[in-house]
Amino acid sequence: MYISYDVIVVGGGHAGCEAALVSARMGMQTALLTMNLDTIAQMSCNPAIGGLAKGQLVREVDALGGEMGKVIDRTAIQFRLLNASKGHAVRSPRAQADKKHYQYTMKRRLEVQENLSLRQDSIEKIITEKKEILDLIGKSGTRYRSKAVIITTGTFLNGLIHIGNSQVCGGRSSEPSSDKLSSCLLDLGFELARLKTGTSPRLNGNKINYEILQGQEGDKQATAFSFSTKIIQRPQVKCFITHTNKLTHEIIESNLHRSPLYTGQIKAIGPRYCPSIEDKISRFPDKERHQIFIEPEGLDTTEVYCNGISTSAPFDVQEAMVHSIKGLEKTNITRYGYAIEYDYVPPTQIKPSLEAKNVENIFLAGQINGTSGYEEAAAQGIMAGINAVLKIQGRKPFILDRSEAYIGVLIDDLVTKGTREPYRMFTSRAEYRLVLRHDNADRRLMKYGFQYGLISKEQWDELAKKEKLISETNEYLEHKKNGADSLLKLLRRPDINFNNLLELDKELRDKNISFPAQEQVEIEAKYKGYISRQKQQIEKFKKMENFSLPAQFNYDSIPGLRKEAQQKLGVFRPVSLGQASRISGVSPADISILMVCLLSKGKDDTRSVSI
Repeated sequence: MYISYDVIVVGGGHAGCEAALVSARMGMQTALLTMNLDTIAQMSCNPAIGGLAKGQLVREVDALGGEMGKVIDRTAIQFRLLNASKGHAVRSPRAQADKKHYQYTMKRRLEVQENLSLRQDSIEKIITEKKEILDLIGKSGTRYRSKAVIITTGTFLNGLIHIGNSQVCGGRSSEPSSDKLSSCLLDLGFELARLKTGTSPRLNGNKINYEILQGQEGDKQATAFSFSTKIIQRPQVKCFITHTNKLTHEIIESNLHRSPLYTGQIKAIGPRYCPSIEDKISRFPDKERHQIFIEPEGLDTTEVYCNGISTSAPFDVQEAMVHSIKGLEKTNITRYGYAIEYDYVPPTQIKPSLEAKNVENIFLAGQINGTSGYEEAAAQGIMAGINAVLKIQGRKPFILDRSEAYIGVLIDDLVTKGTREPYRMFTSRAEYRLVLRHDNADRRLMKYGFQYGLISKEQWDELAKKEKLISETNEYLEHKKNGADSLLKLLRRPDINFNNLLELDKELRDKNISFPAQEQVEIEAKYKGYISRQKQQIEKFKKMENFSLPAQFNYDSIPGLRKEAQQKLGVFRPVSLGQASRISGVSPADISILMVCLLSKGKDDTRSVSI
């Protein structure tokens, strides 16, 4: 049986959801194929969205017209703005999710989306016919035909679950892995490698002694993720904090010989920045305790996630470890932690558009590209969805650069540098983070969402009103005096905030300026000098990024270019001089030689060239 679609998305995780929605919203007949419709948008690890730098990604996805921010605003049970006492460049929103409510809300939005069909099937083969047609063979025997395919398989490619010396094939706990698709990708010419990630035990919260634990309240004033959210209405709950102790460490240390991480059973590389508790104990032997967050999984369940003790230890070790921890002595484990190894496609094999270099019209997004985290997946998903549609329409790909968005940093890092461990986004990865704040994602990116029909006219008009209000407020503050100084000059003082100005000036109070506009005015006033310098740096960066390189070019023919640079440039095929400069093994001298060569063939510094 043949079924035809314009775009097919393989996988129903966070990348797949965003890719399918954006494809359908751009007018493509789209299918999302997943092994189990009941686990669409499931949170396999901790039940939370956002966090340091991840919160910026979610807000950027929202500004482009994505769904993750809207769904978490509707289903969260605790909101916190991280690093609130620090500078605006490193502040990030985070929300604890009602896990099942989040999952079913996202599924519902997929179900009612026009142009989108959900189908439960497992893809076992991809057949390429001509250049623009792809056929997929499902386990059901159905043959799906498509103009573009987006693969978002998460940890399911040859997934292997480890608990102690036990090994079970699976893409997630109690779910089968996708084995034949890995072989298919190899047949298509992709190189595959292995990564490892893990998860913590879940506990019966009804048997936790919360009275002796440190409570962690959410913010009284919630920071929403979506720019369209006007009010947060869900009940908010506490999280709790406890710690490992000397006994916990002794239990883990005395059983390391039974851990698959240390027996050689697990060979793949795990996440450096989110290590297992076994790794923590081994790598930091002098640390007397490690922090654990007790995170509720929802309002309608007592189950909690024990964030901070990711483990693949045997069952009996997990039991002893958990019961040694303060407040957890009498609880029971509802689900054991585990480690999982899976195949991924080293991302230097994809273009900045997320299209594969070796097979046309196949796009990859999410953990298949070596990333970790729901937010990194969603960011890739929306970009892959947009670019798949643009490819079908014969339009220029949509590529965000490092100066425009954390999404740009994420994708550029992947395709330029690759990754040998699960990639996680951090604010430190973004060299222009002062202008890539979570609070201004709408001002940076909503123009693109509107351009592609993903942002409504109403949202666009609202942004225009906000921009006008910011401009008018700046003008007022610049000309209104308080003593010898203008209100704008006063606002630049570290001990003065916008509320202080409202107390000083009745006319300003009467303007009823919205908080988002107040926030932008205050940030730009206080960081004016720093932002100005960063914008100058961005202008220099843009010149390199706009210096386009031909897709097909013989780098071996350039006199004076070092052999290593010739090889690296030939493999990576950078799209710009800027991207070429970030490839390991390509030196500034190589870039200068490359630029001289291209200029001598009639290239200027802002336009592409045909050679």
